[in-house]
Amino acid sequence: MPAETTQRKDELARNLRRAERRVAAACEAAGRPPQEVTLIAVTKTRPAADVRLLAELGVRDVGENRDQEAAPKAARCAGLPLRWHFIGQLQTNKARSVVSYADSVHSVDRLRLVDALARAVAQSDRAHRPLGCLVQVALDGEQSGGRRGGAAPEEVEEIAAAIAEAPGLRLDGLMTVAPQDGPYADRPRAAFERVAEIGARLRTLHPAATALSAGMTGDLEAAVAAGATHVRLGGAVLGERA
Repeated sequence: MPAETTQRKDELARNLRRAERRVAAACEAAGRPPQEVTLIAVTKTRPAADVRLLAELGVRDVGENRDQEAAPKAARCAGLPLRWHFIGQLQTNKARSVVSYADSVHSVDRLRLVDALARAVAQSDRAHRPLGCLVQVALDGEQSGGRRGGAAPEEVEEIAAAIAEAPGLRLDGLMTVAPQDGPYADRPRAAFERVAEIGARLRTLHPAATALSAGMTGDLEAAVAAGATHVRLGGAVLGERA
């Protein structure tokens, strides 16, 4: 292994250990077993070589925001024991591409996207492997009506029902991003707790929809305290981008 690659692997290993310790400490503070929280390494803007090194270090869950970057990266990492999570805003015309490599889509926020994903799965070679879907909930517009991405809380049940009824799709739960505007701005713990409440209501209708994807490098502790089952860490694992 070239010295530069060895150095990068060592750096990733150190970052990963620190991130795992943060998640474990957050779980301990919340009275939760660490096995309840899945760490997703967000590899956007990073090369496939980094993904391969992370796989060697035991990472199994990776997240990507843009299909234009994710599709070729996933192809270069074919054969590795990885679960690919698509976590960015998704255009319907990219559904077929995303379905070809993603195990789950965290950013389902409208009925048209549900239809596009279902059609893409039907036309794919996924066989009997359903596509996991999380409804993205936006709280920045809960009172003001303006959102940068995600469904309003009152839209969640309709979108969730459409996912649950669509052949080839599986309703896994909810996803959210700490809002930058609105009543929950700068209040990530309150925002995550609000989405956890929405998730609890959703499980009365769909008991298997137990996932809550919430929390990034800056607010993972608040997310774990609120019940997150998946945290999405970029800089904490890959290092800050130049």
